[in-house]
Amino acid sequence: MSTLTLWQRPFKSYSSHPFSPAFDTDGWVRDFFSPATATDWRTPTASGFSPAAEITKDGDDAVVRLELPGIDVDKDVTVELDGGRLVVRGERRDEHAETDADTHRTLREVRYGAFRRSFAVPAHVTGDAVTASYDAGVLTVRVAGVYAGAQPQTIAITK
Repeated sequence: MSTLTLWQRPFKSYSSHPFSPAFDTDGWVRDFFSPATATDWRTPTASGFSPAAEITKDGDDAVVRLELPGIDVDKDVTVELDGGRLVVRGERRDEHAETDADTHRTLREVRYGAFRRSFAVPAHVTGDAVTASYDAGVLTVRVAGVYAGAQPQTIAITK
């Protein structure tokens, strides 16, 4: 289970009917398909990003994979077990931030900043059951024994 952030796009009036020649179709499409936190498609956001995650079952273990390309995991990523939650946090740093005046970026789809992903784990899981590795831009966290004894049990209904 992952924590979710709910959002709603702000209402923007386009001052004309969608079938009118004065309707700003490009602006509407850009606003509709732009990242949820961006208010202007040319302006990078400072709110960070949320890396894509995949959770699979491998026997009794849970395997969490997070896409973290271009991140120095030794310096910028931590994996913790905190209060029944597996927490992965870190930061993607923008090495070009100081030279933005020289680079003149016209399109920026790569998100920079801090991130935090959190996943619920059963109470019996300890830090000894968690291992993490990083290869080819993917952080893999294996939580041993998550599904041990997790077979559904039928409960009798009494009248």
